[in-house]
Formats: sequence, structure tokens, C-alpha cells
Amino acid sequence: MKAVAVKIGGFAFPVEPDMGFLRRCASVLKRIPEEGLKLVVVAGGGGLARRLIRAARALGAPEAICDEIGIMATRVNASLLSIALGLPSPMRIPTGLQDIGEALDKRDIVVMGGLQPGQSTDAVAVLAAELTGASLVVKATDVDGIYTADPRRHPGARKLERLSYDEALELLSKMAVKAGTYELLDPLAIRLAKRSGVAIRVVDGREPGNIYKAIKGADVGSLVGP
Repeated sequence: MKAVAVKIGGFAFPVEPDMGFLRRCASVLKRIPEEGLKLVVVAGGGGLARRLIRAARALGAPEAICDEIGIMATRVNASLLSIALGLPSPMRIPTGLQDIGEALDKRDIVVMGGLQPGQSTDAVAVLAAELTGASLVVKATDVDGIYTADPRRHPGARKLERLSYDEALELLSKMAVKAGTYELLDPLAIRLAKRSGVAIRVVDGREPGNIYKAIKGADVGSLVGP
């Protein structure tokens, strides 16, 4: 099975859904099976997840419960994207890794959200890549790659075109790991990618065409790999 995993970051799922963007994103994703690839798309939590997690935390919920609430939000987002893609049974979102293979036996594109507490959707995308034998995860986010610091807050931040797994882990070593705070890459996702040699390419998903370019091998965004 030739496959690729794509993570669509939370930027694509504001509290008020942008139907135009979801349609443009779906239009690009539909092109990938034309390249002979099976596609697993993992939706992030976005504004809905952050809002619900903040409310749950303020009400005294433990982090595990906040994670569960975030997972539910990712599955809602996955359903929206499934509808945009025109998939049959858009509400049947995989809830376990075993569901992915079964779904890919029936169709070329599977859309999913989170799986379990303590595990970001970045990690889910890498696990999906491992399961399907994919060598690449494309993460679509709202910056054009990985920087030495958040370029929105630090204008002098430098873009890093390529990093090893260990270099990426070092860069992210001070990242918060509470529910809803995975902004760039989850360190767990990098560790999972390292064990199986899966490369992660971070691209600017605000232009969905970058996802297709990355899958075709273009040198866009930033690459984390061996």
C-alpha cells in the first residue's frame, strides 16, 4: 500500500468554520489519490477545541478530561472535512488505529481526529504513517515552516529548512505539553517518527497547494527527518 499522511492544523478550523477554505483544501486533497496514493488526513482541534478545553479547565477538569474534550472537537472537524471531500458516511470517523486499514480497504481517503488522551493529532498522523507504510507526514499549519522562535512574536527568528529528529526535539524541548497547546510539532510525534524513519514536512497550509507540492517532493516548508 502506497500511502501518505496529512495533518491539517487547527488554523483550518476556527470556531466559525470557513467553508470556502475547507472546499479549497478538499479540492487539493482529492488530487492525491490520482497519484496512486492512499491518504490519511488527521484534523486538528482548532478554535473549538481550545475554547472547550479552556472552559473545562476553568471548571476544574483534569488534563485527561481536557484531552478527551479536545479529541471530540477534532472528530467534529474531521466530519466537516469529510463532508467537504464528499466522502460517504462522513460521521464514521475512525476512533482507533485498527479502523484506518479497514477504511482504506474501502476508499482512498480516510479522515480522522484524535485517538487518546496525552497524544496530539501530530502523533496520530505519524502513527497512521507507520501503520500504512507511509514514509512522509505533511503537516499543514499557519506558518511556512519551522523557525528558531515563533516568527509572529520574534521578527528576527530564522527559518530552518531541514532538521534532524534530535535537532527538532532540542528546539521543542521547552514546549508546553498541556491539552490544546501543541503549536508547532509535538515532541512525541518526532520520537515516533524517529523510530520508524518517517519524515515530517511542515508547510504553510493557508495555501493548500503546498500540501500537494510537498507530497510531490517539492522543497517547501521545513523537513524533519533522518
